Order: sequence, then C-alpha cells, then structure tokens
Amino acid sequence: MDDSLLFAAGALASLPDSALDPVWLLVLLSAAAIAGDTVNYWIGAYIGPRAFSGNIRFLKKEYLDRTHAFYEKYGGKTIVIARFVPIVRTFAPFVAGIGAMNYARFIVYNVAGGTAWVTLFVLGGYIVGNIKWVKEHFPLLVLAIIAVSLMPMAVEYLRARRGRRE
Repeated sequence: MDDSLLFAAGALASLPDSALDPVWLLVLLSAAAIAGDTVNYWIGAYIGPRAFSGNIRFLKKEYLDRTHAFYEKYGGKTIVIARFVPIVRTFAPFVAGIGAMNYARFIVYNVAGGTAWVTLFVLGGYIVGNIKWVKEHFPLLVLAIIAVSLMPMAVEYLRARRGRRE
C-alpha cells in the first residue's frame, strides 16, 4: 500500500455517493498493514538464521548480532517511523525478523505504526475530499496524487541519467 493510495481512498470515501465507508477503510486497511508487516517479520525470522549460517562473505554472524542489538535498542521507533518512508517500510519488518527483535515488542509497534499511518492518510484524504473545490475537481486531485507519487522516481531517473553523462 502506498501513501497516495491511502489518501485517495479517503478522498473517494468523502464523495457524496461513495460506496466506501471511512470507518471500514480504517479498520480493514489498518489490519492489512499490520498483517503485511507481521508476515514480513516472520519471513525475516525464518530466513535470517539460515542465511547467516552459510559461507556468504558479506553475511556474517557479527552483522546479525549488530542488527539484533540495534533492533533491541531502536526497533520500536524504527518500525513506527518506517511506515512513513516508502522504501524503508518494506525492509524494516524483514530486518527486524532477521535481527530477532522481540516479537511482543515488534507487534506493539507494528500495530501502533500501521494504525497511525493508515489513519493519517485516510483521514487526511477524507478531510481534503470534503473541501468543495476538491469535490468539484476530483479528477484533478487524482492526477495530482499520481504526479506527486511519481516524482521521487522521476528525480532518481534524471539523477542517474545526469550521472552517466558526467
């Protein structure tokens, strides 16, 4: 799930004849976000010990131990803040599983972060969607959301092209 999709879902729920109920959106999307990170954690927990027990040069037990120490100290903040950083949100729960972050601690921060993330963007979209101008020009809002979502990718593409020329 993406920030812009959550925002758009909230905005769609605000339209007069919308079939989307904002309360159900919050409940179901929060549950999906929490379940997704939970599965990602357990995949990391399953793969981690196996990956670090082999003879792969860049996967050393020392790195696993450091990862575990990091997640024991900063794991809660990392899991919550990662929700709001697009690429990081994919890897944080996986690495928490690899680093054997305490699962009870992980799930508390996973629920808090997932619920906060979904609530912020869905309600933000719902509130913005209730503005008269937005209701009248909803297709423009959708195009703006798509444009904003694609900007980071476009910037990186242009940087890479410029880097190849230099």
